[in-house]
Amino acid sequence: MDNYNNNNYNNDNSNGYNSYGSQYGYTQNNQQNYNGYYGSYQDYSNVNEVVYTPKKKKNGGRKVLAGIVGVLTVAAIGATSIVGYNLIRGEGSVGTSDNSSTDKSVKTSASASTSNDTDSKSDTVERDMPSITQLASPADAMSIPEIVEKNTASVVGIQCVATNGVFMGTGIIMSEDGYILTNAHVVENARSVSVKLPSSYADDSESDDSDLTISAQIIGTDAQSDIAVLKIDKTGLTKAEFGKSSDVKVGEVAIVIGNPLSMELANSVTAGIISSLNRTITIEDRTMNYIQTDASINSGNSGGPLINAYGQVIGIASAAVTKSYGEGIGFAIPIDEAIPIIEDLIKNGHVTGRPTLGVSGENITDIYSRYYNIPKGFRIKVVNSGSAAEEAGIKVNDIIIGIEGKLVESIEEFNAVKNQHKAGETVKISVYRNGEILDFDVTLKEAANEAESAEQQTQTNEYDPYNDYREFFNQFPF
Repeated sequence: MDNYNNNNYNNDNSNGYNSYGSQYGYTQNNQQNYNGYYGSYQDYSNVNEVVYTPKKKKNGGRKVLAGIVGVLTVAAIGATSIVGYNLIRGEGSVGTSDNSSTDKSVKTSASASTSNDTDSKSDTVERDMPSITQLASPADAMSIPEIVEKNTASVVGIQCVATNGVFMGTGIIMSEDGYILTNAHVVENARSVSVKLPSSYADDSESDDSDLTISAQIIGTDAQSDIAVLKIDKTGLTKAEFGKSSDVKVGEVAIVIGNPLSMELANSVTAGIISSLNRTITIEDRTMNYIQTDASINSGNSGGPLINAYGQVIGIASAAVTKSYGEGIGFAIPIDEAIPIIEDLIKNGHVTGRPTLGVSGENITDIYSRYYNIPKGFRIKVVNSGSAAEEAGIKVNDIIIGIEGKLVESIEEFNAVKNQHKAGETVKISVYRNGEILDFDVTLKEAANEAESAEQQTQTNEYDPYNDYREFFNQFPF
């Protein structure tokens, strides 16, 4: 453990920690935070859309008169030009022979013929031009109707009764014996979950929707990767074919099948292209790697498949930008990254190997950072017994300000870096204690469950959220 600053914190600099960052090589690791993203069950009616319509200006009588004069002037110039042109050619002059009318008809006929040929060629060129979908698809690709026919029976509806309402989403059949893949946020806080199968599974033409709705068991969820696995008691299902997201290229065709807005629009199909790969963004405190597509992803599509030109699932539709921020920007979880998590959830009910430090506390707000002239970070209120933090020497009231040489100002930023490592790995964690910055080599332990894998913020006092700070901060010589 290194004590590499024996001086009191810089009291003359209200934002003094920034100087520490540059002095000791820390770099700000800012992630893009798209506050405009929504999960699968956000109601579109809560989004206010404003359409800008330019107002017409009152021009007055002068502009009307000027317009009339302008039109008359243009007409006069045009008429004069035509007469002059005909006089020069001799067609409109005195003494023109009668053959002029014949010549005109011949010329007109020839002109019409040329025009028809040109139009014909133009029509042919337009018919031969490939569509955007054709340009985005490889030579051996399936057609969109073929892709839809291949996958329709593998896309299901997810209906959840939760503590705060009834929500819905989309799922993907992974096996013939009833394993279903969806997003974790689709089934979050669900008291009961049911799966609605496509109409192709109906036993006869007289079967109603209730015959296709089956109660589901949650096998496991992982909020960090936004993946959940369900199980229904039914066999003979059509499982989806999974491809490789690592083979995807920007500009390729992308198909989304799901249940946007309601089950009345079940198995809706949207098409577009792959807009970008490896988009690292933060959505609701989850920093993840996504595939970006302009294929429409709406509320209710979450958990459904993103499909390539061969009818293979290459991603799990997860989120999109709200209309108030932009359109044609949707995100899907790469299937290559999802498969190991899915297998872990089925086998263990949670993701194994997730690292944990074993602490909880709260973020220091900007106002207290400035008032007490201390760095922003994560103040530790609880150190779990036998945790990695306790074994390394980290204590209650320490403020975590860095990990692996990267400056962090919140537990969310800390978790984003920590989760890039595995249990058993040793990382360097920097804390602020009594006016000093200390480094600790911490060997991360394995979280027993998902709740332990993320260091948590504790509940603050509802009426005075800063009351708990006062005794703590009074010990510093400010």
